[in-house]
Amino acid sequence: MQQLADLIVPGLKVLFCGINPGLMSAQTGHHFARPGNRFWPALHQAGFTPRQLLPAEQPELLDLCLGITNVVDRPSARADELTKAEFRAGGENLERKVLEFAPDWLAVVGVTAYRDAFGLPKAAMGRQDRTIGPTRVWILPNPSGLNAHYTLPKLATAYAELREAAGLPDLFSSVLSE
Repeated sequence: MQQLADLIVPGLKVLFCGINPGLMSAQTGHHFARPGNRFWPALHQAGFTPRQLLPAEQPELLDLCLGITNVVDRPSARADELTKAEFRAGGENLERKVLEFAPDWLAVVGVTAYRDAFGLPKAAMGRQDRTIGPTRVWILPNPSGLNAHYTLPKLATAYAELREAAGLPDLFSSVLSE
C-alpha cells in the first residue's frame, strides 16, 4: 500500500491535518476518499470552497491556499489501530512540516489525535494558545462518518469558525448570492 502524498506548498492559509490515511485514501492517493467521510461537504458548506470538491480534485485546494497532511502516515482501517508512539512520532514530523512550510494555520481534524500527537491531554476544540513557529493552531472535529456526534451542519459551523479566523472569504455564500 502506497504512502499518501501531502498536499502542501509554502504560503498556505490553512493546512488541514487528518489523523492518518484510511485504506481507501491510501489506495486512491486522495485524502478523505471514503464516501462516508464528510470532510469535502463540510469544507464546502463552511465556505472554504465555491463547490463541493471530489477527493480526486484535491489539487484545486492549492489554488485556494489550502493544503492537507496527516499526523500519522501509516494507513489503517480505523484510527484506533494506531499506537501512542506513532502519534508522538507523527506530532514531531508534523511540527517539522509546519516549520518548513509555515502555513498561517494548522487545522488538526480530531481532538484526540492532537492530544496524543502533542502530549496535551486537556486540549479542546477550537483555537489553541500554542503556535508552531508563526503558525497558529486550531482543532476541528473529525469529519469521519464514525464521529456521529457531529452532524454535517455542526461540522460546517466549526469549520466556518476557522475560515473566519483565518480571514478567508465565504466562497459558499458568495456562490449562493450569484
